[in-house]
Amino acid sequence: MTSAQPPKDFTGLKQELDTSQMAVGWPAILSSVKHVFGAMPVRRGVKTLLNLNQKGGIDCPSCAWPDPDEHRSGLGEYCENGAKAIADEATTRKATPVFFQRYSVAEMAAKSDYWLGQQGRLTHPMVIREGQTHYEKISWDEAFGLIAKELNALASPDEAIFYTSGRSSNEAAFLYQLFIRAFGTNNLPDCSNMCHESSGVALTETLGLGKGSVTLHDFEKAEVIVIMGQNPGTNHPRMLTSLEKAKKNGAKIVAINPLFETGLLGFKNPQTMEGLFGKGTSLTDLYLQIRINGDLALLKAICKQLVDQKSVDNEFIQNNTSDYHEFLQKLKQENIEQLLADAGISNVQFHEFVQLLANNSKIIVCWAMGLTQHKNSVATIQEVVNLLLLRGAIGKEGAGTCPVRGHSNVQGDRTVGIMHKPSAAFNSAIEKNFRFTPPQQHGYDVVEAIEAMHEQKAKVFFALGGNFLSASPDTEYTAQALRNCKLTVQVSTKLNRSHLIHGKTALILPCLGRTDKDLQKSGQQFVTTENSMGVVQKSKGVLEPLSEAMMSEPAIVAHLAHAVLGNKHHIKWLEYSENYALIREDIAKTIEGFKDYEQKVNEGGGFYLPNGPREGNFKTSTGKAKFTVNSWEKIEVKKGEYLMMTIRSHDQFNTTVYGLDDRYRGIFNERRIVFMNPNDMFKENYKNYDKVDIINEFGGNQRVAQSFIVVPYNIPKGCLATYFPEANVLIPLQSRADGSQTPTSKSVVVRLCKIKG
Repeated sequence: MTSAQPPKDFTGLKQELDTSQMAVGWPAILSSVKHVFGAMPVRRGVKTLLNLNQKGGIDCPSCAWPDPDEHRSGLGEYCENGAKAIADEATTRKATPVFFQRYSVAEMAAKSDYWLGQQGRLTHPMVIREGQTHYEKISWDEAFGLIAKELNALASPDEAIFYTSGRSSNEAAFLYQLFIRAFGTNNLPDCSNMCHESSGVALTETLGLGKGSVTLHDFEKAEVIVIMGQNPGTNHPRMLTSLEKAKKNGAKIVAINPLFETGLLGFKNPQTMEGLFGKGTSLTDLYLQIRINGDLALLKAICKQLVDQKSVDNEFIQNNTSDYHEFLQKLKQENIEQLLADAGISNVQFHEFVQLLANNSKIIVCWAMGLTQHKNSVATIQEVVNLLLLRGAIGKEGAGTCPVRGHSNVQGDRTVGIMHKPSAAFNSAIEKNFRFTPPQQHGYDVVEAIEAMHEQKAKVFFALGGNFLSASPDTEYTAQALRNCKLTVQVSTKLNRSHLIHGKTALILPCLGRTDKDLQKSGQQFVTTENSMGVVQKSKGVLEPLSEAMMSEPAIVAHLAHAVLGNKHHIKWLEYSENYALIREDIAKTIEGFKDYEQKVNEGGGFYLPNGPREGNFKTSTGKAKFTVNSWEKIEVKKGEYLMMTIRSHDQFNTTVYGLDDRYRGIFNERRIVFMNPNDMFKENYKNYDKVDIINEFGGNQRVAQSFIVVPYNIPKGCLATYFPEANVLIPLQSRADGSQTPTSKSVVVRLCKIKG
């Protein structure tokens, strides 16, 4: 059977123990140049970079950190991560049908994720049928006909699952959800289910909107910025520029994270002479090295201390919040000393942090997946809101919530309808504008979709972008779920492991990327995206596609909908594919905040969507911002067990591996790493670079990640860190965040088994 996991071979670890305490600077520039011009000719590379993140140019396909509203640097309005993403997409390397003739699926599966990505852009639709060993070329008409036949043969539309990656544009995502609902199901799992679903659930309940409330301008006005469970130096490097500006304006920056991350300690801005040749900016004023999953305990201790010392904004609380009395009653029962012991934070650091909060009210709290992927993630984020409400730090300049999204349009996809639990208002808008009644029953999220495929309740899986297998938990279980399908379809730009673990029949459909020119009957098209701060902007490609056989995502969806539904519901699918302005026209009719869409997105850098919490307007069940009561329960581990979190290396973005280095952590040429506290290593008699298997036994099922190298690192005792997707096999599908069902990738109980010899 084809292997579902990356190969277990070591590639040759090299470690630098004395790593720099400054991020970006010259090393980042040199790395960017190496990736971009190693993947394409100089002229092509320069043309692409000069258009990246410029107004009316290419929206970076990497993270969702916003672009400046005003001036943008013509030389480099992007970061190292963005340069790697552009190099990955705009490469001139091609994986043609000849490549698939040369390599069987089994042979490709034996290669690393890095090798798979390095084979280049997919150029033609490919199919593998039951019993075959190789993919072979298929025409678009045949591919659409095959999918339509399988979908229309299902006993129920709910036997099909339609996944969405955060790369998809607003236009593609809106058309996709419209097709799927016209087909008759709400089975719309998306990558939000695995990352920021906990943020959306927590913020919607407490503030009335599942998005952050701040803008880039708020960072310049903030007095305190708290960064929790996030490594911006690797995952959102352009955020460091905003932190540098805030620091120079007098803001205090507090980092809370189990690992000391270089990007939170110092920053050399490559757009300034000081950054290139000077000492850089020391960013963090206070660094709290918390234990894994200790955030909620720390937040509760902070809230209790603020209340006890009467450092709360009573006027704001009285006028703008509800449920404060219940919150106070529960808070009285908490013991600060015990909470701090559970969090792993000293009294000295704790009181220093509390006084920073008590003396300032313009407070921004930022977070990423270090907060969202635990069993208590929703409660933790609600406690973040409690803290901000106590200080009156919502709905004012320089203050608010900032969940930092990891993919470039994951927030926009949700805004335009990619959701498995549509609201009554959304369903009503669909019915009004498209004259059909959409399905009312909630669909599957990612976890439920995997279970449905595993139990053979779902028979067709369609993915609009992404690398579903490698992004999902419980790798072997997920792999079997995909193998159980009659048909799996992947819309992709590059080869990935999800193409190699497939249903009885499988299709790969090659699509255009953000960098590619998109020519349709009405002329060159552009698409739009929404960043982490609710700005909708356009993205327009500048490069000639490497193959005439590629199709854009909106065109793929439109032609598929036409093949499956024909003229049912009187929706003119093919007209959408010829002119994306027609899609935006219907988005504006359906989704709040998109009035005059076409006009506004063509002006300057785009436009802001409405944001109630930003304006002090809370669309909650009480009409006010809500305090919540959140229980803390420490994760207990037995002797010989550890609490493990999965992390990215510096040379990857989500599941895309750009290289084998993790420069800021001093790891080179290896990914099968487990970071371990030196005292734990001594206690368990582990030596540097010992080889181990990592084992999880949640729910009575043993999961094993084989062949990892133990590396000593500054991480709290009892904690481990490993890279994903290599360690995803250890994440139990059944271990989920309460309220959001997000897999608990940041708190996995494991033990180590030393490999002899």
